[in-house]
Amino acid sequence: MDHDTMRRVTAEFFGTFWLTFGGCGAAVLSAAFPELGIGFLGVAFAFGLTVLTMAYAVGHISGGHFNPAVTLGLWSARRCANHHVLPYIVAQVVGAILAAGLLYAIASGKSGWVPGGFASNGYGDLSPGKYSLGACLIVEFLTTFFFIFIIVGTTSKGAATGFAGIPIGFALVLIHLISIPVTNTSVNPARSTGPALFAGGEYLAQLWLFWLAPIVGAMAAGALGRWFYEPADILETIVVEKQAAV
Repeated sequence: MDHDTMRRVTAEFFGTFWLTFGGCGAAVLSAAFPELGIGFLGVAFAFGLTVLTMAYAVGHISGGHFNPAVTLGLWSARRCANHHVLPYIVAQVVGAILAAGLLYAIASGKSGWVPGGFASNGYGDLSPGKYSLGACLIVEFLTTFFFIFIIVGTTSKGAATGFAGIPIGFALVLIHLISIPVTNTSVNPARSTGPALFAGGEYLAQLWLFWLAPIVGAMAAGALGRWFYEPADILETIVVEKQAAV
């Protein structure tokens, strides 16, 4: 592996580690803390802030994917080179698993702690709101679709330079506010895999949905973005705006 790829893969590892540790850590340690829990709103902001902070810390090195669905969505949009796809996904999954393992070690340090679902995703009886498989599949597809569409749009020519991390981070906050009651929010197969390995059993059996729906949604958004944000269209829009200003 060449030096550039190693730097990129390391950035993806740290970014996904931070996303999983920060977001799932907020859910496991703080969401329902006695008398002063942060609740759904706090967990939603925790996930958004992990992406926002790491986008500025290492996004300029790897592109700041931190999510196999994002990598495949951007590949579909022709924003990710073929030879980066597999190394990125491996680094993301390894980062998420290590983060979940260390989070488990911290959480289990409390006397009487019971892991329960350990911030895992699920449908049916494992859905926080007991939503059906069909409902969970739809919400994961839609939320990932719009997440990738926002990423492609905010990083396209003509978008405000240097500010993409802000709308992307807030998009993830909004996604969590919508879908935590439905699936506990995935939109990220790596984030789903780490906690599920420690929750075990039935959560692992449902993990397929949290790979399938986000990836299909992401690749659909990437394909749309490739057409929607063509350079010719963007340049034409800029010309029209300049003419209007004159």
